[in-house]
Amino acid sequence: MKKFINEWDTVRRSWYHLFWASLAGISLFNTLVYIAGHYTTAINLALIGTTSSPIMSIIMARIFLKERVGWMKLSGMIVCIVGILFLLSKGNFKDLLAFKFSSGDVWMLLAAFCFAVYNILVRKKPSSISALNFLFVTFLFGSVLLFPFFVWEQNHAPAVEWNIHLIGAIFYLGIGASVICFYIWNIAINILGAGRTALFGNLIPIFSSLEAVMILNEEFSWIQIVSMIIVFSGLLLANLRSIKFGGQLKRAL
Repeated sequence: MKKFINEWDTVRRSWYHLFWASLAGISLFNTLVYIAGHYTTAINLALIGTTSSPIMSIIMARIFLKERVGWMKLSGMIVCIVGILFLLSKGNFKDLLAFKFSSGDVWMLLAAFCFAVYNILVRKKPSSISALNFLFVTFLFGSVLLFPFFVWEQNHAPAVEWNIHLIGAIFYLGIGASVICFYIWNIAINILGAGRTALFGNLIPIFSSLEAVMILNEEFSWIQIVSMIIVFSGLLLANLRSIKFGGQLKRAL
């Protein structure tokens, strides 16, 4: 609380920046992803989200932040995309020829664009606002922006059937996949830049596959292994430049 009070003047002067970051990354991105999930498959969600958002982020980082896009970063991005496509096609790239766009896919593309915008706004945030206070304010703004739609849904949508599994899922999405992940992601953007950080989003399908094995007892095949090797190789290629984490991490926090 004391840290927030000390930074209040900067927060107040930067309300417009925080507003747009909240709208793009908290309100629109998450909402569009959940809307897309009603109209397309999980494979399409993963395919579009993990390939389009990093590309959009790198392009925007080059245009708005003047971040350097070298051949190694581009090569690493291409290698990561190949690894994800290999995983989603189950080792047969011909299966991707049957990929068809639906209305849900368009929603997911919009979500990816919103998250790319959010990445840029995080990178351009005032340096005097700490990562924790930035997260607090954007989540507060995002919740306020979504509240009218929550009220509307309560009056027009079927009543929610509460159970222990639903409550657990909400707690995980609210604390793990939102607060903790956004906090760590924002710190990474401040250290690595928007474009390089976005590339690590390609790890999401990889970790999803590992979790499916551990939690859902799904089969772990050579396809997952090869895909992981390709994606990690792409990330290594894109991040070969040495980074001094110590001072940068301290400033990001």
